[in-house]
Amino acid sequence: MAHSTHKMKPIRAGQGLVQLAGAKDGPPAEMIFGEWYPALRADGLKPGGTETAVLLGIPMLLGRKSDGKLFAMRDLCPHRGIPLSAGWFDGETVQCKYHGWRFEPCSGRCEEIPSLTSHDHLEPTKIFANSFPVVERDGYAWVYVPEAGAGRVADVVDLPAVPELPKFGKRYRTAHLQADLPCNVDHGIIGLMDPAHGPFVHRAWWWRSGDSIHEKTKVFEPIPEGFRMSAHAPSSNSAPYRLLGKPVTTIDFVLPNRRFETIRAVNARGKESWFSSLTTVTPVTATTCRIDVIAAWDIFYWVPFVTPIARYFGGKFVGQDQQTMVEQAQGLRSNPGLMLIDDADKPAKWYFALKQRRLTGVGEHPLTGPVELHWRS
Repeated sequence: MAHSTHKMKPIRAGQGLVQLAGAKDGPPAEMIFGEWYPALRADGLKPGGTETAVLLGIPMLLGRKSDGKLFAMRDLCPHRGIPLSAGWFDGETVQCKYHGWRFEPCSGRCEEIPSLTSHDHLEPTKIFANSFPVVERDGYAWVYVPEAGAGRVADVVDLPAVPELPKFGKRYRTAHLQADLPCNVDHGIIGLMDPAHGPFVHRAWWWRSGDSIHEKTKVFEPIPEGFRMSAHAPSSNSAPYRLLGKPVTTIDFVLPNRRFETIRAVNARGKESWFSSLTTVTPVTATTCRIDVIAAWDIFYWVPFVTPIARYFGGKFVGQDQQTMVEQAQGLRSNPGLMLIDDADKPAKWYFALKQRRLTGVGEHPLTGPVELHWRS
């Protein structure tokens, strides 16, 4: 679980402009450990079942024991290094295919070494395979990936809170989306928070047209480990927002990879409704990442087929971002120098500053108070 020692060093090139030094696949993207990341959808993981995933370059085996408890292990037997996923899981223990070593998957403790005889004095229970804290939340298996050398985590209560989708009522509908991106996590995240690409990447009859672009002003404020686009009326050039009456939206970005959006609306009859989403961009490897979106809402709750309709158009929306990242990856193969401008790219600059502060432990929050930004989109 080694960390890269290569730090991203922006090269300043005049007022309001930052050039990012060229690097393979874009700016160097160090991964932030000591955080919770969504590994996979857990709501379809049945008792006795397992699935594999990769988080921050670490191959993982996830499963659900017979009692319903989730587990996450490094997909590696500590004996000879064969993937544990090549072996067997009986609902209680994971057994390695190579020599039959058997592990309790939640703790990683070795329960049996079949080759031992009465002449051996090795105690199997003193051997541990790597296991990780895992919590099921909003249908996802969230895995805590500790810093290298941090040792085993004894209690989840000592860890940061597991992210959760905001909800504002007991009755709501949900949907989730996922897309793999062929870029490093930094490119995925700054694309996620980019406010100016909408009229171009998401140009569609059901969202917005290319000629709807106009000047916008938004206020941002600092929050712990991130920043907030303060409560505001959402963009009038996005068709779905116009159906909501008088909506007010708030958008938060929080390290290492989370974008929360909440929309509260009041219709013409004075009835309140809401929509919320949590979008994450998770590093899979040093050069690939994955975007996950989970949303909940009570808007149009009684409309038939509202969930498949939302999933269809949401899939189209995320697919547009995914296609753009695929095309961007082609350009990044030539290792170009890149740049960030003011004001539209200011959130990206804040993200890089916050990330460097987290990685180095040095520096102040890039926002000292509310900031007004202007751009056209």
